[in-house]
Amino acid sequence: MGDGSAAVALSGSPIAVVIAARNEAPRLPLLLADLAAAPQLVGEILVVDGASDDATARVAALAGAAVQASSPGRGRQLALGVASTESPWLLLLHADARLEPGWDRAVRVALGLPDAAWYFDLAIAAAQPALRLVELAVALRSRWRQLPYGDQGLLVPRRLLARAGGVAPIPLMEDLELVLRLRHFSQLRPLGARLQVDGRRWQALGVWQTALANAQLRRSWRRGIPPEALAARYYGSAVRERRRG
Repeated sequence: MGDGSAAVALSGSPIAVVIAARNEAPRLPLLLADLAAAPQLVGEILVVDGASDDATARVAALAGAAVQASSPGRGRQLALGVASTESPWLLLLHADARLEPGWDRAVRVALGLPDAAWYFDLAIAAAQPALRLVELAVALRSRWRQLPYGDQGLLVPRRLLARAGGVAPIPLMEDLELVLRLRHFSQLRPLGARLQVDGRRWQALGVWQTALANAQLRRSWRRGIPPEALAARYYGSAVRERRRG
């Protein structure tokens, strides 16, 4: 997809990284360190903090990232971050992610190809064997159904994102909503590199219970349940599990 033109020269640090964060002070510095290792690619790093009550904003600033305050809600945070950056490419990430070695080489290749939307392969940072099956299922879904989700990251030219209508400022399901629109303008392609996500929710709820809960949320959204109601359900269950633990 796209007009067939190549990406901008790599020496121009063409990527703006937008990170949606809320209460991720222990994990965010590791992601920022991963990004800092590729200054030839990453020209802007913006952490959009969704009203954290921990030191998320402070540790982001100490690590050299720009920080912008927002009300909570990943869609709202990402949309604000996209509007506040200027680089021709965008890398949209969750704050509990880690970029595995070789990610920068994979991104460099993608930037040299005609415009498209790109995603990472999912790796879950927990040891349960069942999670390897989850990762395989995600890889198959992403490739065959063109449905990568937000925890896999999204690398996209700004002009392509604008054509698709940008990120919807909704509190949940913003990733699925965006991917469904992007598919009308671009094939979504795997970068051939992995993005590691924190496994705490999978461990707290259990692997199959988490997969079932996620599937129920998607099904409810497709049936027209408002994202605000789904967010209350999703984040409410996360708070209950933290208290129980």
